[in-house]
Amino acid sequence: MNEAFFPAFFNGFFIAFGVVIGGSLIGGLASFITGEPLLTEIHKISGSIRIWAIVAAIGGTFDTVYSFEKGFLDGGTKDLFKQFLLILSAMGGAKAASLIISWLTQEHIS
Repeated sequence: MNEAFFPAFFNGFFIAFGVVIGGSLIGGLASFITGEPLLTEIHKISGSIRIWAIVAAIGGTFDTVYSFEKGFLDGGTKDLFKQFLLILSAMGGAKAASLIISWLTQEHIS
């Protein structure tokens, strides 16, 4: 964790947000080219790509596992709490992007 906490917190949110928005739109373009329903596929992709956006935002899993290990075994609860907040930030960014796509596509209304 070489980066300060608050820049990493906001970076995690917006990286996850961008991965979901960008991945959904590019996936929607591919579905349009192949003749699939555009808005339905964008909505489906935004739901399935969220976990990968969280992983991308936290920078992979090894740093996170190391931080949790340091928090549990070495008594560094401050690092454990920071890592939890970074993961929560990434989850919030992915969920916010998924909600925006859901609002724009109106696929949740049946």
